[in-house]
Amino acid sequence: MKSLTRLTDPVYVKPDHETRFDRLFKSWIRDERDLPFVYLTVKITLVLIPLAIILYIPGMNNWIWWTAAIAYQFFNNVTFKGPFGLMLHCTSHRVFFIKKYQFWNNYLPWVIGPLFGQTPEAYYSHHIGMHHPENNMPDDDSCTMMYQRDSLRGFLLYLFNFITQGVWDTARYHLRRKRTKLMVKLVRGEFLFIAACVGLSFINFPATFVVFILPFVISRIIMMVGNWAQHAFIDATDPENSYKNSITCINTKYNHKCWNDGYHISHHIKPSMHWTEHPVYFTKTLDEYISNDAIVFEHIHFLHVWAYLMGKRYDLLAKHFVNIGERFQTDAEIISFLKQRTRKITTLPEQVAVVAA
Repeated sequence: MKSLTRLTDPVYVKPDHETRFDRLFKSWIRDERDLPFVYLTVKITLVLIPLAIILYIPGMNNWIWWTAAIAYQFFNNVTFKGPFGLMLHCTSHRVFFIKKYQFWNNYLPWVIGPLFGQTPEAYYSHHIGMHHPENNMPDDDSCTMMYQRDSLRGFLLYLFNFITQGVWDTARYHLRRKRTKLMVKLVRGEFLFIAACVGLSFINFPATFVVFILPFVISRIIMMVGNWAQHAFIDATDPENSYKNSITCINTKYNHKCWNDGYHISHHIKPSMHWTEHPVYFTKTLDEYISNDAIVFEHIHFLHVWAYLMGKRYDLLAKHFVNIGERFQTDAEIISFLKQRTRKITTLPEQVAVVAA
């Protein structure tokens, strides 16, 4: 276990000087703290789009094509996927461009997003329209409660159900809630992406597979891995409490690369909070974390948490567990606590029941 130390995760520090481009871009966006998003968008545009074009050029030399394909996958899935995905997440919660340039709010979901396998506006419809309002409860299509959350079999079933039924279930959810616009955005984005992939496959299937299909498959898996880890530890007696159904990961390089995404508890408590504010909020509200038996890890992120759970490596989870409030005396106590939080849960009309693993 670890004791709480000084936070090293990124917060906003106003720069001492600005470039001409800084001033220009800041005049376009709603919050100057999102300036890094503009530069990330430019980098992605200048790297991935040219590589995608090369892959679709007829008669391209074989070694050039394969070099471009490998480079595309590396930059897409290793360099940019995490930062882009969480940039899309942040700009879904907080509008990116000011009203004068609001057309450019479509650029990430409609132009760049599909390169990462993000079907246009589907992420917004699912995440903003359903996941946050339902907060991982049973009406949430990505709810983890009813699975044994340290089980690979449980995760594979969760992944299979989401891939095969996720769009249908989310569309039905919006219809039940009379959110027709969100339903239309979801279905339209999925349909157009699939139609584009089918049409482009007739033109150049290898290029379409590299540029769109493989990133789509990887993105769906990674998103479910992340959501599983974020909502793997749930208090069955109070499952709707964000302190007790989410986790926080602090002092990790992941937070620097992916805009403080590790602060998932505070994100559910205040979904519109700017990404630079989470470390300060965590420090100011630490007593709430302690009183609610919140789970905090240090020096690891969600992929680590998922991998440790799949291997039932509770010893490694306990090693990185931050003992806020000095609640536990030994790693054995922490392991027992964590195991209790990963048990399969079933919800009944008037109660929540824990089903033994």
